[in-house]
Amino acid sequence: MEASYQPFYRELSRFIAKECIFTDPSRTMAYGTDASCYRLIPQIVVRLDSEREVQQTLVLAQKYKLPVTFRAAGTSLSGQAITDSILITLGDNWRQYKIFGDAGYIRLKPGVIGADANRYLAPFGRKIGPDPASIDACKIGGIAANNASGMCCGTAQNSYQTLHAMRLILADGTLIDTADSESIAAFKKTHGPMLAQLQSLSQQTKANPHLADLIRHKYRLKNTTGYSLNALVDFDDPLDILTHLMIGSEGTLGFIAEITYETVEEHQFKASALFVFSDIETACEATRILKKQPVSAVELMDRGALASVENEDGLPDFMPLLTDDATALLVEVRGADQETLQNKMAQIMSSIAEFNLEQQVPFTDKPEEFGRLWAIRKGIFPAIGAVRPVGSTVIIEDVAFPIEQLADGVKDLRKLFIKHDYNAVIYGHALDGNMHFVFQQSFDTPQQVTRYQEFMEAIAHLVAVEYKGSLKAEHGTGRNMASFVELEWGNEAYELMWQLKNLLDPQHLLSPGVLLNRDNQGHLKNLKLLPAADKRVDSCIECGFCEPVCPSTALSFTPRQRIVIWREINRLRRSGDDNKRLKLLEKDFRYLGDDTCAATGLCARRCPVGINTGELIRDIRTQRNMRHEKVARWTASHFTTITGRCTSGSQYGSRSQQTHWSSAYGESHQSAVHPKRRKYSIINPGVPARHLMPTAP
Repeated sequence: MEASYQPFYRELSRFIAKECIFTDPSRTMAYGTDASCYRLIPQIVVRLDSEREVQQTLVLAQKYKLPVTFRAAGTSLSGQAITDSILITLGDNWRQYKIFGDAGYIRLKPGVIGADANRYLAPFGRKIGPDPASIDACKIGGIAANNASGMCCGTAQNSYQTLHAMRLILADGTLIDTADSESIAAFKKTHGPMLAQLQSLSQQTKANPHLADLIRHKYRLKNTTGYSLNALVDFDDPLDILTHLMIGSEGTLGFIAEITYETVEEHQFKASALFVFSDIETACEATRILKKQPVSAVELMDRGALASVENEDGLPDFMPLLTDDATALLVEVRGADQETLQNKMAQIMSSIAEFNLEQQVPFTDKPEEFGRLWAIRKGIFPAIGAVRPVGSTVIIEDVAFPIEQLADGVKDLRKLFIKHDYNAVIYGHALDGNMHFVFQQSFDTPQQVTRYQEFMEAIAHLVAVEYKGSLKAEHGTGRNMASFVELEWGNEAYELMWQLKNLLDPQHLLSPGVLLNRDNQGHLKNLKLLPAADKRVDSCIECGFCEPVCPSTALSFTPRQRIVIWREINRLRRSGDDNKRLKLLEKDFRYLGDDTCAATGLCARRCPVGINTGELIRDIRTQRNMRHEKVARWTASHFTTITGRCTSGSQYGSRSQQTHWSSAYGESHQSAVHPKRRKYSIINPGVPARHLMPTAP
């Protein structure tokens, strides 16, 4: 820990238990990891359990002018959950929820996992609107702070549209609850000028036709680039503006301590179909037609995406036989009852009857059958991640084109892949023009970094300038696109975002470098290396999907964290760079990474690439225990002799000790002390037996 953080640490320790504050190299690196292609190691990691602790910590950070970043699950893809300063993580007390209003609303703390929120609502036939692919691992705090969406929610059911109320803590430590009239009244007294300024900015924006029209256009698309400027044109009440600005602000304007969502209906009747077109342009044209139909989701997958999973069990037999440019649309429809579902399916089939399909799997409402179809879509990213070269990472970019220009946009996107020599695949939420493209990338040489830089600059110009699209449709701006926000929005809107930042975080201490960054090279700094560690875990992309099911998550390291530290240990062993740091990591790993791993294999069930971290840990234990092999083999071959002598020695020792203790202390004293003697080993008297027991392999 740097000297400048020592005074903060001392004061923090007065109201936060020291076991909740981490400054050692192992846990700062482990907790400072997210799913992005960036690496920053915090000076201090602090686990907080209450709003009061968050308030106190923010006030203290303001006092010492030290930056703070909030982290929920750390599944973010754009680098918004990491810092080289103070990282605030969530303790166990942030998992409460309350369902009310005939299940029309659900109040959630930021530590609730998204899938758990839906599990709570399932008995009522409801769910939350946002449905990100990471919903089994990501937490509500991240879902709201990133305005995450997904395959079905589009722009109509995301956090911005389904927000009902919020408890938030501002950078100065002030708490406001928009569901509590007394809290609102108190906030208006203390922060009246702030609310007045928000209202003034809203009025100025609405009075500027060019700016207002630009904002409406940007949010006609999926868009999480920069701040939610639509709050300035959608609302008049400054409190509504404030809370909606928090959605998608990525922790740079305040801390969402609680959010109340309007829930949405979860239809029980569903069906899916797979339509394969001869080329991607035709598939995009079909998407425009489907946009007008009663579909719930339309997922596009190009030939490369399909090829990555075509040999998996249970998938259609025709997949390996598809032509080179074949592109599939995976369509889902939902209904309140079977009759409605059937009518919707018929309407959809009629709408695309004019297209000649290369192949198709007709609509099916059988869960086991449409589950296999969705396995195609969900298996793409894991399949690509599993075959990447050791030391490289997999990057998922997340852009949106206007739906009417989707075909041309995708065609030009593919041209850039060829120009910059990237073998990328395309898939995504076609209804919203939201395309993900996935590619492998190394950052271990300057040439690779330059190649990445040129590619990203070309992508930014194509999407933001030529097509007026979104550079980040649903993954959040983060560090990844912060340098390109002005390019997408233009100077006037960009400076308006800085006005909002200056108003709500005047010292710029909340996640600096995230979402807004005047450094046009910011996205090229602190790039993450993924050095080889062990073939069983080298394919790990550090996504964090494994963490919710790991038995040791709240105790020590998670599977992701074990891999992160094991990679660093092996890197240091090879390089010899920092022997002192290496020894500390090795020492800490014995307990945090090794001794506390249950090796159950549960992590493999959630891992996108099937990594069983327990296999690595068992091998580490085996290798460590190899030094006992000779003694173990000798003991095994002389077991009868050893046990016989031990029995004789024990009987003799018992008689002699009993005589000595009885004569010296009396029978009552002996019986009182004797249980303590049983704790000690007969092999090495004076050494507790537990210290002689190696960890089981």
